[in-house]
Amino acid sequence: MKNLLSVLKISVPDKIYIKDPETSDLGKRIIEHSILLIDEIGFENFTFKKLGTRIGSNESSLYRYFESKHKLLLYLSSWFWAWLEYQLVIETFSISDKGEKLDKAIKVITRKVEIDSNFSHVNESVLYRIIVNESSKSFLTKEVDNENKEGYFEVYKRLINRLNEMITEIKPDYKYGLSLASIILEGGLHQHFLIEHFPSITNCNNNNSPTDFITQLVRNTIQ
Repeated sequence: MKNLLSVLKISVPDKIYIKDPETSDLGKRIIEHSILLIDEIGFENFTFKKLGTRIGSNESSLYRYFESKHKLLLYLSSWFWAWLEYQLVIETFSISDKGEKLDKAIKVITRKVEIDSNFSHVNESVLYRIIVNESSKSFLTKEVDNENKEGYFEVYKRLINRLNEMITEIKPDYKYGLSLASIILEGGLHQHFLIEHFPSITNCNNNNSPTDFITQLVRNTIQ
């Protein structure tokens, strides 16, 4: 398993970028430091000029990889969803009990993320904070329908479909599997956001995690 992880390559839809950042040292530095800078100052205040200053590179060099900061956010989001999908597959593939498998999947999807040492240029824990706080900005745009047709969100949708398959394996006649799968993914993110920013309107906290809440919600729904 360790050897398998060491050769893993996270795949992001190639239309999102101009040049694959994984193919060069500069590209990896762009990814590494864009994550840290967005986490530090927020996506609204993030610019390629500021990133270029941070990594000691011309702003024009960054545009050789991404045509806009929006495309960069799409890349970071897709990278995270692909990485999370891999965690989901690895941690559930040997579980034969359908209920236990879904419970494990919910845990993987809704837990706080720790750093994965297999990707030294990506701090997954910091990237997760960006996903919680900023990822919706990648698709709450006027261009979302065209970008969807171009396949920008295929990894995100594939992850939801994996959850849907696990739900319908337990209850084949359940009509809202995709909707429930979407709630698992987005609901977990939202609860983590509320814990951090609006703790007075959620029951989730250090003692009652979003995983606990979502697991109970799903069990009660598909019993």
